[in-house]
Amino acid sequence: MNRTVPKSAKGFTLIELMIVIAIIGILAAVALPRYQDYTVRAKVSELLLAAGPAKLAATESVQIKGVMPTTADLASTEVQNEPNSGYVKSVIYAGTSTDAKVPSIGVITVTGQTDPRLDGRIFTLTGTYTPDTGQLIWVCAAPTGDSGIDAKYLPANCKAP
Repeated sequence: MNRTVPKSAKGFTLIELMIVIAIIGILAAVALPRYQDYTVRAKVSELLLAAGPAKLAATESVQIKGVMPTTADLASTEVQNEPNSGYVKSVIYAGTSTDAKVPSIGVITVTGQTDPRLDGRIFTLTGTYTPDTGQLIWVCAAPTGDSGIDAKYLPANCKAP
């Protein structure tokens, strides 16, 4: 009982299988760091969303009073309380309200946690209200050095041009 197997039914050779495994390994080596960067970017987007209530409270205060609120003005709101996120350590507003005739500034500082690339690192949203024009402009940035979130993880509107 000697059966011969047709050549078309033999399958892959060892060399062909090794080449396929090598290609998959190269693709995985390239894709894994990119995937990790995307996950950190998603976490940073959550940090930016956590600053939303503070930004909204400051904007409402500008519309009502005509100046950025002081730190004490927003201390009683949810801005200073513990955020509801696994990646947000704190959201803190600091501002000094002076005369309604000069520009006033308020700074929202968001601190990350949990991920080693975000733990204890910050970025800021700085709001500047100019009474002459009636414009409130928010600028997002991260300090350089070890305290700031790496620029490659920041949303596009937070990166320097």
